[in-house]
Amino acid sequence: MAERGRSALTKQELKYLNLLAHEYPTIEQVSTEIIKLEAILCLPKATEHFISDIHGEYAAFLHMLKSASGVVREKVEILFAETVPKSERDQLATLIYYPKEKLELLKEERVLTREWYLTTLHRLVEVCRLSASKYTRTKVRRSLPPQFEFIIDELLGASENRRKARYKDEIFEAILDTEQQDVFIIELSNLIQRLVIDHLHIVGDIFDRGPGAPVILDKLRTYHHVDLQWGNHDVLWMGAAAGSRALIATAIINCLKYGNTDTIEGGYGISLRPLMSFALEVYGDDPCERFMPKLVDKNMDPHNVEIVAKMHKAMAIILFKIEDQIIRDHPEFRMDDRRLLRAVDTESGTVTIRGQRYPLCDPHLPTVDPKDPCRLTEQEEQLINQLRTAFHHSEKLQEHTKFLYSKGSIYLRCNGNLMFHGCVPTDEEGNFKKVEVAGGMYSGKAYFDMVDMIAREAFFSKWNSSKRRRGIDFMWYLWCGPNSPMFGKDRMTTFERYFVKEPETHVETKDAYFRFAEEESFAQKVLEEFGLGDNPQARVINGHVPVKIKKGESPVKANGKVIVIDGGMSKAYQSVTGIAGYTLIYSSNEMALSCHDPFVPVEEAIRSEVDLHSTSQVVYKPERRLRVADTDTGDELRGRIKDLKNLLTAYREGTIKQFGKWRD
Repeated sequence: MAERGRSALTKQELKYLNLLAHEYPTIEQVSTEIIKLEAILCLPKATEHFISDIHGEYAAFLHMLKSASGVVREKVEILFAETVPKSERDQLATLIYYPKEKLELLKEERVLTREWYLTTLHRLVEVCRLSASKYTRTKVRRSLPPQFEFIIDELLGASENRRKARYKDEIFEAILDTEQQDVFIIELSNLIQRLVIDHLHIVGDIFDRGPGAPVILDKLRTYHHVDLQWGNHDVLWMGAAAGSRALIATAIINCLKYGNTDTIEGGYGISLRPLMSFALEVYGDDPCERFMPKLVDKNMDPHNVEIVAKMHKAMAIILFKIEDQIIRDHPEFRMDDRRLLRAVDTESGTVTIRGQRYPLCDPHLPTVDPKDPCRLTEQEEQLINQLRTAFHHSEKLQEHTKFLYSKGSIYLRCNGNLMFHGCVPTDEEGNFKKVEVAGGMYSGKAYFDMVDMIAREAFFSKWNSSKRRRGIDFMWYLWCGPNSPMFGKDRMTTFERYFVKEPETHVETKDAYFRFAEEESFAQKVLEEFGLGDNPQARVINGHVPVKIKKGESPVKANGKVIVIDGGMSKAYQSVTGIAGYTLIYSSNEMALSCHDPFVPVEEAIRSEVDLHSTSQVVYKPERRLRVADTDTGDELRGRIKDLKNLLTAYREGTIKQFGKWRD
């Protein structure tokens, strides 16, 4: 609302100002709030942390979170590089990352003397003060652990003059005398982790090959400020939780394929025993060689590996049958070429793919009826419905899915950055594709908005309602459909990889978006489509496609307008990318891309004080330090200030009466 005098105010504006007056009932209170907000606008911009494609790798993710991808180490170096030996700086950084575990180890090594504690407390307070320096005292106080709120507030506010230095020493002595030093160090370290990063962005794919997705989500649910842009693997699990039989089958297959049943059974309490019983009964004599898990624990019994392969095949055949039914019911998906079970000739042991006949490398299909190949047998129907009930009644899975919906979306605009996981479907001429959804044709941002709406209908509509059925089928399309903004390929050749040896049948062609995204003019077109075209520093931040450093690829594209931060956090990708992931840090001074080496086990990192080795590349350096005024929050505060100034004018002109007297 622009600042306006009495005669210019509309009835609606007066009504709003009267409501605002209840919150600020006097001229003094309005004035104080304006002064406070104006001051906040001058503070340095808070630091944002971008992570993508976690793929269930909990240990690496947790370290990136605790270390803020190098920001904690940077604070330690700023303060102590010239005065403290490197070994002690390494120890201090590790202590901040893993305070409880490091203290236990140092106790075993008999390092924890009174002198060590006093020195460490002083250093931790200095790191904490530097980390808190860009926030208001009020915001910092809200972050303080309740049991030490007064003590930490006093320590952070203490200056370095002689009197205050003695005051700090006395506080530290009292902490030691009351034997609260370990608890205090743990809380102070956690506070530093909290303060160095104000806002965490997860740009898709929490789930996939690693077993830690449930633990990662538990951690994110307690994080102070986080948003998520859904990736294809997230949508897969969200759709499974919503009741999609195809996505339930796919989620189970992915876990079996990579020897990761912990996510389903340990993480979400869903028993796979009914599947095992069915698989042993139907495929007991089948070696299922094409379905052996790719990542197998070396301690796993070979017999159990064979059982997993049989379960894998059993679930895959069920999936292909269900997918055929979805494609039949949704001609708008234009996926008839994926109804490959119908293209199988069981007598000759061949399959016809795009007009070419190929021999099946595994012709044993005991549950496929040549007369009606995509009809589920009675046992298969019973099994998949039983699994659907188990997914629906997994309390933790349902809670995690609600969290993904509450904090997530298909895209997000924040501080000049447009974040989405995959792509904006694009044709060969560089135009955004028109995709049929719910009876309409949509492209670009309108398509993304429609996808977001239908994805929510899939979970929140009434059970077995038409909206929910439409939604969960569309969630399957988002997982593997040719114009899905999360999948970004023309087909998913799962069937071919199982049953056909010829590699030409395995090819999945990327959407043209990924080629055009190398061009600055196209990146600008995307930004304009999503309302960021007027910002010269706007950029697109993606994940989804691992950047192959070994092949000379760069994560920074289109003259800095596009940044791809999937570098292979999942171990399965690291041999291809040559690294173990990217993270992006956007502070008040710069935007920097960190390239990480593979993470060592946590125990080794704590004992050896070996940090995650990273190299940093600055991708944007502003001419001056960015302030809150330069952010989306700044826009909101300026709007609030205008409203308050209008209220101030209304008070002074008598348009609105003050409700009370000034109170301290």
